[in-house]
Amino acid sequence: MTETNNLSLSLQNVSRRELRDLVRTQLQMLLEVEDLQGAKAILVPVQPADIAEAIEGLPEAMHALAFRLLSKDEAIEVYEHLDYSVQERLIEELRSQDVRDIVDKMSPDDRARLFDELPAKVVNRLLEQLSPAERQATAQLLGYEADTAGRIMTPEVMSLKENFTASQALERIRNLANASEMIYYLYITDAERHLTGILSLRELVTAQPEQTIGEIMTRDVVFIHTDTDQEEVARLIQRYDFLAVPVVDREHRLVGIVTVDDVIDILQQETTEDIYALGGGVQSGGDNYFQMNLLEVARKRVVWLLVLLITNTITGTIIKSQEELLTKVVVLTAFIPLLTGTGGNVGAQSSTVVIRGMNTDEIRSLGALQVIVREAIAGALLGVMLGTIATVWAYFLQGQLEVAIAVGSSLVAISLLASISGSALPFLFRFLRLDPALMSAPFITTAVDVVGVLIYFNLARVILKL
Repeated sequence: MTETNNLSLSLQNVSRRELRDLVRTQLQMLLEVEDLQGAKAILVPVQPADIAEAIEGLPEAMHALAFRLLSKDEAIEVYEHLDYSVQERLIEELRSQDVRDIVDKMSPDDRARLFDELPAKVVNRLLEQLSPAERQATAQLLGYEADTAGRIMTPEVMSLKENFTASQALERIRNLANASEMIYYLYITDAERHLTGILSLRELVTAQPEQTIGEIMTRDVVFIHTDTDQEEVARLIQRYDFLAVPVVDREHRLVGIVTVDDVIDILQQETTEDIYALGGGVQSGGDNYFQMNLLEVARKRVVWLLVLLITNTITGTIIKSQEELLTKVVVLTAFIPLLTGTGGNVGAQSSTVVIRGMNTDEIRSLGALQVIVREAIAGALLGVMLGTIATVWAYFLQGQLEVAIAVGSSLVAISLLASISGSALPFLFRFLRLDPALMSAPFITTAVDVVGVLIYFNLARVILKL
């Protein structure tokens, strides 16, 4: 027991990252020697989010064993922080009553996200085991389209009436605080639950006890609808520095709120999807990429790699068609990788900044044409700078001025082409209702490789007079 106490004390003197690693290591060690009391004790001073990450790092066979060490209240909070794959595994391994107690006490929005990831048969079984109130709340959220405010909101919201006095409102908050997701913002509704105003807890606490809510509330309320896209919700909360934003239905009735912690999850999810897409057409579908089956990983990545393979075949065909030119000036071959590689990098830079601007809504005021022109000018400037350096370098390496000029001038043209395609293609794919991040990378590579090689050989023929 003394050793366990020393381990618990040592947790107070490490960083959060070191804490998670230390907890996972010590927890696994104690479970391996079947010291369940020691394992339980080491988790006492640890935050639920860190416990969840420690459990995820254990071998799969230990997940349920470690989870059973937690008290019921702590288990519910830890369960909400676990990865969906671990949550699903625990549902299969825990007793039916344990599962019911945990899932029934989860926040409705977290429960809805979990059900999105579970097989339909498991969802139906769990829905039957929920209490009537929780079943209704979950069914309501699942009834909205995926990736909308209605799907990610929580219906657990504090509402007041305009004729309440400040003292009556405070009494209501004391009685209902535990049943609400957040009480920092208080929403005012009429008899039909139409949203009419908003009040901060600070404003309520500092008001005179006899003042009515209608006298101190703000009637100009920023709200969203149930069908608002989740990315738009995230941008709105970011723009106004909200902790939460109210959600109303088509009749303007208050049905829930989206909190800032939900927005952080959205931003992480959307950013992860975009990065995976930019990295080669990979879409994880919400799963942890590094926990996906390797065959599934290969299947998701092979599509765009095949596109690039075909592109390289086309490029190779073009190069072969210029065999006569290359026979006369063999040195031209040495600079093909430099030109296509640089063009691909320039195009990737342009597409990355444009796609980010789309996601953050920073380019809405500019318009597509202005963005493309701006990137074209930037590409031309980059081309001039890189082309000048490439000309000097090519002459230094080969000592042939005509070849060096052909390389440098080709690089200017390719950089301009890459910038235009890198900035224009995301707009084109968004117009076609395709994912810009997923579609842009392979097509930019295709355009730069094929057209870039053609530009290079034709300029070389003109400059070398062949």
